[in-house]
Formats: sequence, C-alpha cells, structure tokens
Amino acid sequence: MSRKMKCSLEEKLKGIKEYLSGEKAVIQICDEMGIHSATFYDWLKIYNDVGEANLIVSTKNKYYCDSLKLNAVKDYLAGKGSLRNICCTYEISSPRVLSDWIKKYNGHKTIKSHNKQGDRIMTNGRKTTYEERIEIVAFCISNNDDYQATADKFNVSYQQVYTWVRKYKANGYEELIDRRGKRKDTDEITESDKLSAQLKLIEAENRRLKMEIDFLKKLKEVERRR
Repeated sequence: MSRKMKCSLEEKLKGIKEYLSGEKAVIQICDEMGIHSATFYDWLKIYNDVGEANLIVSTKNKYYCDSLKLNAVKDYLAGKGSLRNICCTYEISSPRVLSDWIKKYNGHKTIKSHNKQGDRIMTNGRKTTYEERIEIVAFCISNNDDYQATADKFNVSYQQVYTWVRKYKANGYEELIDRRGKRKDTDEITESDKLSAQLKLIEAENRRLKMEIDFLKKLKEVERRR
C-alpha cells in the first residue's frame, strides 16, 4: 500500500461516513486512502468526540499556552482520562503531543513554549532529602492535598509531590525513603528520625481533619440559616 502524506477534510469525512454506514470496512478504506488503520481510528475518535472541524489539518504549527499544557498533563496523571480523552478535552492535535509533554514533565525537563517566559513551567523537579520529603508531604496533606501549591513552595515538581503523597498514603512514611543507589537512606535514619517523621505526618493529618470538621460546621450553620 502506497502511503499518502495528507488527506483533505473531504476525504477524511468520506471515509468515516463510509465506515459508519457500513458501506466499507476499515481495512478497505485505509487501503484506498493509503493510510494506517491507527490513523483512521484517530480521525473517527476526533469526529465522534469533538466534531468534524477538528479534522482540519492546519498548515501552521499549533501553539498551546503553558497553562493548557500543565492542566492537560495534571489531568492525565490524576487519572481523569486516557491520552485520547484528554486530547479531545483540550483540543490537542495528537496523543503523541500530550505523551511528549508528560515524558518531559516526569523527567523534569523544559517543555518548550512560544513564550520564552513559559519555558520553566515544568522544570521544578530536583533531588530532595528524606527530611525534605517528610516536610513536603506534611505540608501538602495539611493543605488539603494542594499539589501545585506544595510544588511551588518547595521548588519541586507537581509529579514529585503527587508521587510522595500517594506512596505515603498507601504504605506509610517509610515509602519516602530513597532506596536507590548503593548507599541507602535507611542506613542513616535513626529511630528518633522515624518517630519525628511519624509525628509530623500525624500532625499534618490532624490539621487537615480539623479543617474538614470546621468546614462541615460552617456548612451546617449556613444550612440552619436558610
């Protein structure tokens, strides 16, 4: 099958409608158009989710603002949808584009922006000590799991904060120990350090619990006034 570089909007719509009407099978349409089946299913997904206008291929590079990039990555990492779903929500041209942002975000690399001031939006990852991770998780928990505010305060990445909090909630404070490399944090952490970490995290959880109780009290007061 010879490969076709680009297909017009009319060609895409013709193939989609032939498939939806049952007139032709995917393999036949792809063979006639000189495209891969994955490409056709991409078109079909876009057509069903956000409409035919989004099938138009622009001759210019598409730019995305920094906040859109960050929100799309955070939504995916939080499990709010698949790559395709997130792309449809934010009108991102391809799952490959979003996947590239995610890889750079997780690797704490710069995601390039047409606005140079925005190039640092996802470059906040850094190495941390065990004590810092305890403090970071405690702050995040006591602030109602505000990952972004915590990342900004401690100059780390959103993904780092999210991962540490998730690990702590799943298996306790010992999950915050860095076990990579030949020399482990475990060898240097005393029983006193462990107890101090436990107390700090318990205090953070108690502060959040108090905030939740106070909020419920306020809510009841509002409901009584009504």
